[in-house]
Amino acid sequence: MVSLRVVPAGVACLVLLCGCGGGSRPVSGSPEPTRTRSGSKAPAPSVSKAPVVRVPAGVRASYVVFDRAAGRVVLERQASRTYRSASVVKILIALDYMDRHRVSAADRKLLVPMLRSSDDGAATEFWRRGGQKAIIERMVRRVGLRDTAAPPAEKPGFWGYTALSARDVVAMYRYLLDEAPKAQREFVLEQLRHSTPCGTDGFDQTFGIPGALKRPWAVKQGWSGFGETPAEPCRKGAQGVAWRPDLGLGRPVLHTTGIVGDEIVVVLTLHPAGSSFRTAAARITKLTGQVYRAA
Repeated sequence: MVSLRVVPAGVACLVLLCGCGGGSRPVSGSPEPTRTRSGSKAPAPSVSKAPVVRVPAGVRASYVVFDRAAGRVVLERQASRTYRSASVVKILIALDYMDRHRVSAADRKLLVPMLRSSDDGAATEFWRRGGQKAIIERMVRRVGLRDTAAPPAEKPGFWGYTALSARDVVAMYRYLLDEAPKAQREFVLEQLRHSTPCGTDGFDQTFGIPGALKRPWAVKQGWSGFGETPAEPCRKGAQGVAWRPDLGLGRPVLHTTGIVGDEIVVVLTLHPAGSSFRTAAARITKLTGQVYRAA
């Protein structure tokens, strides 16, 4: 029996992101001071230009970069806009389960591939055990999420239809790093640091952060709308009325989220209908590199 159980200390109320109203930081005009990755400022050479973030035509994109050392958001765009979560929600599913159960060896055999290789069957099992939308309701209260909502009532079993925003994903990572019980934090981070190149469904997980940024990183990817199996199967070692959330149904989503050094990086994207996985992956990888350099 592997025990990760920690007696809950109550609902953790977080002071979350400042200035997440949805606007992006200016990227044109006079050069601003260049921020080093440690958070210090250094004057930018007069001949240089501020990095530009170009969202591909037809793509809806939201992103946030949160500097943990400085304790603030350093770059954001449409941070409160909602997307369907795809597999990013698996972190919330895992934390909710570990908070309420003593984790057995059998549970661990499901949690590890769910977090490392985005195993859908494992997520469906924990979603069922946790009461489906009740998982989201509990985690919204515990973490203090503002835009996250359970899947539509007519699709209760579709955990990937949970609505979330970039600022809520940042809040989720801040909770994991700063508030979650130590055993839970260490277990989840260990799996995210060992994200496999291929998901269990055959899709390549190396887009976005893994493809654009250097280690150390710990990531949770998400994809939906590209079919049940990839047109090009991943190879191991490959690179590369009442308010209802806008889930972008009918259009594929691709998300890259994680911890890169001292920063939390979240890039959520919704692509034109009919986009191939390869095309969408190339778009988000390029965009992620631009976002990181501009922060």
